[in-house]
Amino acid sequence: MPVDHYENFPVASIILPAHLRGPIETIYRFARSADDIADSEDLPSEFKRDRLTFFRSELKKIECDEPTLTPLFSELGGLIVRHELPISLFFQLLDAFERDLTVHRYENFNQLQDYCAHSANPIGRLLLHLFGHTNEEYFKWSDSICTSLQIINFLQDIKDDYDLGRIYLPKDEMDSFGVTENHIKHRTFDVNWLNFMSFQLERARQYLHDGTELYRKLPGRMGIEIKTIVKSGLQVLTKLDASRGNVFVTNHQINPLDLIKILYQTTFRP
Repeated sequence: MPVDHYENFPVASIILPAHLRGPIETIYRFARSADDIADSEDLPSEFKRDRLTFFRSELKKIECDEPTLTPLFSELGGLIVRHELPISLFFQLLDAFERDLTVHRYENFNQLQDYCAHSANPIGRLLLHLFGHTNEEYFKWSDSICTSLQIINFLQDIKDDYDLGRIYLPKDEMDSFGVTENHIKHRTFDVNWLNFMSFQLERARQYLHDGTELYRKLPGRMGIEIKTIVKSGLQVLTKLDASRGNVFVTNHQINPLDLIKILYQTTFRP
């Protein structure tokens, strides 16, 4: 689908069967709308809280089989019923966006993992419900992929997140590598930053690799879609590696040449 935001991975791409694209577009609109509210630099904090509270109240109406007030949630409610999607996964996404309003630092990776479990992993699980593959092993592989993609986004967006007052990096690991907030504030790329980023990138890559069995198990076009997503994440990691983790001066977004590489990787590499 055409999207207004840059994304590292395809959203409801033509690879998928047509009957799945509409539901995925609706899920994306819900998640993107709530995320944009939380990330807006123009909206007052109280207004953000009120809007996300409204989103939560609309989900509760769906949960109680009551009429919703907006077309998005009316569409979402029908989707949840038709595909028997767990509404708890949508509440988890809201938990993450609401957390962004109050939590701006993470003491350790466990805390960051918990954020990923709410902000990213529910999306993968919703896809698996749409695909009709919902055993626990598939969920485990999906969680690994989604956590990696969220971490990769954190690493790409370090500057932008800092400008919003947030740092999605484990403080204890920053300390152990001799990295401080001043590295981000002053755009300092030194050996401490290089070593710190090398550690972060390797962990993100391992999470992706741990989830690769998912696209091997999923049949047909669903498996190809997931493989394309994984290869997109790996391509961003390759770009981050090439710059040695210097997110301060280098753009690591996917470009047309990267798309050709991703297509090749998806078609010819395991």
